[in-house]
Amino acid sequence: MDLFLFGIFFVTCGAAGATGAMFPPGPWYETLKKPSWVPPNWVFPVVWSSIYILISFAGARAAALDGSGLALAFWAMQAGFSTLWTPVFFGLRRFRAAVVVIVILWLSVFGATLTHFQLDLWAGLAFVPYLIWVSVAGALNVAMVRLNPDVEAVQPGH
Repeated sequence: MDLFLFGIFFVTCGAAGATGAMFPPGPWYETLKKPSWVPPNWVFPVVWSSIYILISFAGARAAALDGSGLALAFWAMQAGFSTLWTPVFFGLRRFRAAVVVIVILWLSVFGATLTHFQLDLWAGLAFVPYLIWVSVAGALNVAMVRLNPDVEAVQPGH
């Protein structure tokens, strides 16, 4: 694995992860009704840090291989939609729109998982925890819509 490529993918993950600092949950989130199975707050940075390392590894392995164009396109797609979800859910508080984003994110992670597996076993395996986590996050997002139907969205610019 090329460490320079790993670094490029990891910096990209860092940019996506920065939205968590820019749009933190905040006190309003603590007042929401949540399902009993919501993970404790400390789990989120641990899981995301692990996922970012794993998918950076996967991207670096795939990028060095012939025929990796589709895998890298899915890698880029998941990065984009991962970056988008946090501002939509936490920044704008548009829970239903966040469901749309997370469905597209799930599809892109699924596509990345399959295409990375086609190129390299280890690269594909590195995406599996991410697919599991996005599945849990998607279910949590849907539960938040159901449990909090009256959450008022933030209007941009206010």
